[in-house]
Amino acid sequence: MSNNEISRRRLLGTAGAAGATGLMLGTAGGAAAYAASSDAPTPLTAVGATGIAFHGTHQAGITDPQQAHGHLVAFDLAPGAGRKEAAALMRRWSALAADLMAGRSAADGDTGIALDAGPSSLTVTFGFGRTFFDRTSLVAERPAELDPLPAFSSDQLDPRRSDGDLWVQVGADDALVAFHALRALQKAAGEAARVRWQMNGFNRSPGATAAPMTARNLMGQVDGTGNPKPSEPDFQQRVFVPPTTKHTWMAGGSYAVVRRIRMLLDDWEKLPLKKQEQVIGRRKSDGAPLTGGTETTEPALDETGPDGRLVIPENAHARISAPEQNGGAAMLRRPFSFHDGIDTDGTPDAGLLFVCWQADPLRGFVPVQRKLDRGDALSAFIRHEASGLFAVPGGPAKGEYVGQRLLES
Repeated sequence: MSNNEISRRRLLGTAGAAGATGLMLGTAGGAAAYAASSDAPTPLTAVGATGIAFHGTHQAGITDPQQAHGHLVAFDLAPGAGRKEAAALMRRWSALAADLMAGRSAADGDTGIALDAGPSSLTVTFGFGRTFFDRTSLVAERPAELDPLPAFSSDQLDPRRSDGDLWVQVGADDALVAFHALRALQKAAGEAARVRWQMNGFNRSPGATAAPMTARNLMGQVDGTGNPKPSEPDFQQRVFVPPTTKHTWMAGGSYAVVRRIRMLLDDWEKLPLKKQEQVIGRRKSDGAPLTGGTETTEPALDETGPDGRLVIPENAHARISAPEQNGGAAMLRRPFSFHDGIDTDGTPDAGLLFVCWQADPLRGFVPVQRKLDRGDALSAFIRHEASGLFAVPGGPAKGEYVGQRLLES
C-alpha cells in the first residue's frame, strides 16, 4: 500500500468520525490531528470534510441541504429473487452506504474513484416500489399510500424509465464521490437485482453564491421557496410517517414521488422577462412574489393592479401550487436539475429531476398536481416524461439495515 493511500485512509477515518456527529473538519482541525505524522496530508476543505450520519430516526437525503451532484437509480429484483435475497441485498447496501457516507472506502473491490476525497456530504437513500411487495410476498405490508398515482394530462411517461422494485437516491457535493457511490451500489447488487433506469442531476455548488440561497432551476427561477420549513409546527406530520402508522416498519419514513420533467427551454426563453414572471407569479431576480417584498414574503393573492386585474395571475404557478389553494396540501421538494445532451434539432434534453417528500402522497403530491394539471400556466413549458412512487422507511438504528423491520417482520 502506498504512503498516499495510507494517508488518505487515516484522513478519511477522522473525517468519518467527525461526520457521524455532524461536525466539520476545518483547516485547523485537520492540521492539529496530523501534526505528529511524518506524511501529513493537506487538510480537506469544508466541502470535502462534511459528513452526514447514516443511522438515525429518518434516512439521510430528505431534510439535508441539496447537494451539487445526484444520481437516481431504480432496480428490479432478478427473476427468482424474493424476500431472502432482498434482505441480504439491503444488508449489503446499508453496510456499504454507512461506510461511504463516513468517507471510508468500499470494503470489497473499491474502484479508487474517490481516493483522496472526503465524505463530501454524501447521502444514500433507499426506497421500495409497489412491485417490491409482490416480489417479496409482503403484499399484506404494502401501504395504501403506494397505490398508483393517477394519470395527468401533461404525462408523456416512458414506462422503461418509471417505477421499479427498489429505488436509490445518491447525493454528494463532489461529482466523483457521488459516482463512486453509485458504482459501488450497482456492483454490490450482484445477482440479486438489475438496474431498471438511472438518471443524473446537479445543483449549484456550495460556496458559489455570496450567501446561502434557494436554488435556481434551468429556467432561471428561484425554485423551492414554498417548501415547508423544519421550524414549522406541522413539518414532521407533513413529511414523515407517524409512529402510530398501521405499517410500523414505515414509522419515521416518508414517501418519495420522482418525476423526470423536461423543460421546453427554447419556448420558455422566447418569453420576455415580464411574461416569464407572470407565468411563475414571482420576480426572477430574487424570487419575491409579484405583489412585493422578499422571497419569504407571503404572496398577496387578492391584490389587484391599476387595471383591476390580479397582480399574481389566476393561472400563475405560485398561486396554483400554494398550500392555501390546495387545502393545506404540501410536500418537501428536493430536486436536481438534469441535462442529458442536445438533440439533433438543437433542442436541449434538460429539465428537473423532481423529488418530493411527504407523509402521504394522496394528501401531498396528488392534490397539488391535479390542480396544476387543470390550469397551470407553466404546463405549456414542461413535459412529465417519467414517474415513480416509493416508500422510504425510517432510518436504521445502529446494527440495523434499511428495511429490516419490514423484511424480518
